[in-house]
Amino acid sequence: MNRLKFFLRMIFYSLLRRRLRMLVALIAVAVGATIISGMVTVYREVPQQLGREFRAYGANLLLIPSGENSTFDGKNLEEVEKILQGNEVVGVAPFLYERLEINKQYILTGGTDFEQLQKVSPYWQINGRYPAKNEREVLVGAELAKILSPYEPVEIIGNEIKISSGEGSAVKNYTVVGIVSTGGKEEEFAFMNLEDLQSLVEKPDKISIAQVSVVAEGDNLKLIEEKISAEVDGIQPQTVQQIANSEFSVLSKLQVLVLLVTVIVLILTLICVTTTMMAVVTERRKEIGLKKALGAANENIVREFLGEGCLLGFFGGLLGSGLGYLFAESVSVQVFGRGIFFSASISLLSIVLSILVTGVASLIPVRIATAVDPAIVLRGE
Repeated sequence: MNRLKFFLRMIFYSLLRRRLRMLVALIAVAVGATIISGMVTVYREVPQQLGREFRAYGANLLLIPSGENSTFDGKNLEEVEKILQGNEVVGVAPFLYERLEINKQYILTGGTDFEQLQKVSPYWQINGRYPAKNEREVLVGAELAKILSPYEPVEIIGNEIKISSGEGSAVKNYTVVGIVSTGGKEEEFAFMNLEDLQSLVEKPDKISIAQVSVVAEGDNLKLIEEKISAEVDGIQPQTVQQIANSEFSVLSKLQVLVLLVTVIVLILTLICVTTTMMAVVTERRKEIGLKKALGAANENIVREFLGEGCLLGFFGGLLGSGLGYLFAESVSVQVFGRGIFFSASISLLSIVLSILVTGVASLIPVRIATAVDPAIVLRGE
């Protein structure tokens, strides 16, 4: 114990005697550890953060009826929601599609939960507002509004339209409260509350399709799909490949970039520490020669320089891991608008990598130190 204490004290004061050089090396190690800690934190956190951002582009999982069925039971959707527990679910929007008679024209109409729809499809642009729950209100697509309105499409907002499930069915009045623009087929449809449509067509608790927006990518999304397919009857899950592939492509490229930056930073840190330690060895040639002349073995010289390098790596890694977290937190807040949690495992990793890098960087200087000939050095040559 006393020998270890003496050894640590010796290398600590040896570093203090060369403050300026060691400060440069310490800064290099700290900067390297900061980038490593920050990048690894970003590497771990960004997939989730980007997954949330991608949810603005719509659902990444569809639930459709299995087999030849055109609808599935709404109770099956409850089973799906149980399977999704433990994942960050943005929303689950059920739809029932039927062709209704609107102002004596047959129009494809969708019934949905508008509260969930706003979570799953935030890209929908609404002129007006969404229909309120338990009210006879509808939303019409931009193209459909041009057909229903004899003048300007926007003038249909606030007007009543007559809706029935077909010839011979009761006609009900609904108020148009908004016009939806998506750039897709939805602009040709009308939309009302799911319960209203189920009542009109006498299909209680029936669903044609459900859109699921869940923060999961790649293999995780595939596992969810497989679990739903195996455990829920009447439902066939399908991944929205366009969105899922885009997520995978972006995340893969980002992770490769993070890896490359981390490797380059490690190499630069290695070079900086190596040159600093070589300069230290050159300055201490007489000291090394004297120690050898007094009986110090090469093992003692190696242990001393490696100890100095590893101690330098420890303090640099400790400082860098804290700064790295602040760096990653700043990136997350500025880019994604939310903070991240401190990870002790990432801090430990950055400290260990810093010690390993400084240890490797000390190998060449150590080899030079052990090659010092005390007789030549002490003669002043």
